Amino acid sequence: MKKAVFIFLMAMATTGYGQQEEALQKAFVDSYRYEQQADYHTAVAVLQNVYESGSYEINLRLGWLYYLQGDYPQSLKYYKVAMSLLPYSIEARLGYVLPLAAMGNWNEVVGIYESIVETDPQNTLANYRLGVIYYERGEYGRAKTYVEKVVNLYPFDYDSVVLLGWINLQMKDYRKAQVLFNKSLLIRPGDASARAGLQQIK
Repeated sequence: MKKAVFIFLMAMATTGYGQQEEALQKAFVDSYRYEQQADYHTAVAVLQNVYESGSYEINLRLGWLYYLQGDYPQSLKYYKVAMSLLPYSIEARLGYVLPLAAMGNWNEVVGIYESIVETDPQNTLANYRLGVIYYERGEYGRAKTYVEKVVNLYPFDYDSVVLLGWINLQMKDYRKAQVLFNKSLLIRPGDASARAGLQQIK
């Protein structure tokens, strides 16, 4: 008798769990569909209907949808929850910088990217974006440190190769700049940026 009751209770629990997962999956399917239609308000609403504070996936997705909607404070709120749930998550931190950048909070953006590089020193996206930020700030030595790392990992990546060319040009290392601009022209023949850099060397 006890065994039969136990089996019944287990079946009930499994059924409830299965129904909950189906509802969650449907909400995600619907949110993706509304996102494709640029109906971000409804994409958010269907997830809010099944919201669980302990769900990393829901919080991460809400962070993204509120960012698309232009509600940056709400985006930050949900990305922050996702980051607290899984502190080592790099994708949550990469999401978190989106509303920060949109709001012009560049010092916080730098802090997040540097925390990513600390966790994952070879993360090319964080390294490249730090390089761009420091280049724009005129801190060419710091920019070079990050962008060189990307070029070493991806020597045929146009964005990082041409940026490293400009960094070396600003640092007056004309020989390296020339080599990098010429490499850029192999990756993207006729590229205006690389050609402009070579013109400055002449």
